[in-house]
Amino acid sequence: MPFASLGLIDQINQTLASLDYTTPTAVQQQAIPAVLAGKDVMAAAQTGTGKTAGFALPILQRLVKKSTPVSSNAVRALVLVPTRELAEQVHESFRTYGAGLGLRTMVAYGGVSINPQMMNLRKGVDVLVATPGRLLDLYRQNAVKFNEVQTLVLDEADRMLDLGFSKELDQVFAALPKKRQTLLFSATFSDQIRAMANQLLREPVRIEASPRNTTVTAIKQWLVTVDKKRKSELFLHLLKKHDWPQVLAFAKTRRGVDELVGLLEAKRISADSIHGDKPQPARLRALERFKAGEVRVLVATDVAARGLDITGLPVVVNVDLPIVAEDYVHRTGRTGRAGASGEAVSLVCADEVEQLAAIEALTRQVLDRIEENGFAPDHRVPETQAGGQIVKKPKKPKKPKGDAAVVKEDVRFRR
Repeated sequence: MPFASLGLIDQINQTLASLDYTTPTAVQQQAIPAVLAGKDVMAAAQTGTGKTAGFALPILQRLVKKSTPVSSNAVRALVLVPTRELAEQVHESFRTYGAGLGLRTMVAYGGVSINPQMMNLRKGVDVLVATPGRLLDLYRQNAVKFNEVQTLVLDEADRMLDLGFSKELDQVFAALPKKRQTLLFSATFSDQIRAMANQLLREPVRIEASPRNTTVTAIKQWLVTVDKKRKSELFLHLLKKHDWPQVLAFAKTRRGVDELVGLLEAKRISADSIHGDKPQPARLRALERFKAGEVRVLVATDVAARGLDITGLPVVVNVDLPIVAEDYVHRTGRTGRAGASGEAVSLVCADEVEQLAAIEALTRQVLDRIEENGFAPDHRVPETQAGGQIVKKPKKPKKPKGDAAVVKEDVRFRR
């Protein structure tokens, strides 16, 4: 099925052809006609399956066909995302797909000066991609108006709630026009998100291009058990053993990220980092260096689990398991994108067995365990079973104290 069969205009089809986009993915096949028809959509699809194009392409077409110019400080299509990295990625997709259409797009997020964003909004924009916090800052300063919003997109809404944006989202929803098209696209949908969707969406087209909360089948997933204090040492060992050309590694804390980068640099392995303490220009620079092949290892916290689109990334290593099980899906989704293969390796210590069980319950699989010579843990990681069950080692039966007391008493009596 070619893109042209989905009802897209010639100019967009020509742009897609120049990008070597020939066949739409499953989510695109279902979403594009529904969005073009003006329907609300709730779509669940694995990360890396093209969901951004699933909403960006039809939104661009609907904006072009409605020739009414946008007013000063107004927005016609609003896309909300949880992180700066994802905001940049989604905005770049709109810019690429909308080449030659004459539409104004912009991106807004915190961590950078608000003044240039306020200036850009003065002429009005057709598409605004924003994080909730910065969007509200702009709204409170009257830099952006919502009265002309025709389409609202919530991309990775579950992550926005995880990051504590619930109040900000409620405030944005209250300020938007009641009559609008609303689209939810995400790799995972929590029960809380589904409840929110029931309030926001009107008779939505429901799309599940892949089973809920599953990882990409092209990814080979396995884990190595190890003591917590030896994780960095094991990571260096695996990097050398498998000779991975590039690795995206995830650590739980900013301190853990910096310590691993320092260790890698001490071993003369090129490395950089992305975490919440780094200013946005430094985060973008680290990502660009990694994409350009100047850096072998990029270490990040979960701020980068969504929004990193890296072509041909061979492996993701979870140096620490994520606290939220859904983030495992997003971390591993950085590899195996667009039909490519990839690996996802997790270094698991005994303290993380509950997180491991939650991940396996969520993804409906038990990860293969591979023993690494010289790294057998002193603190055993309990086995897990399908459904996230932890297999506890049976306790040795205690000797019956009563019988023993009788025996001792008998012996004493006989003496």
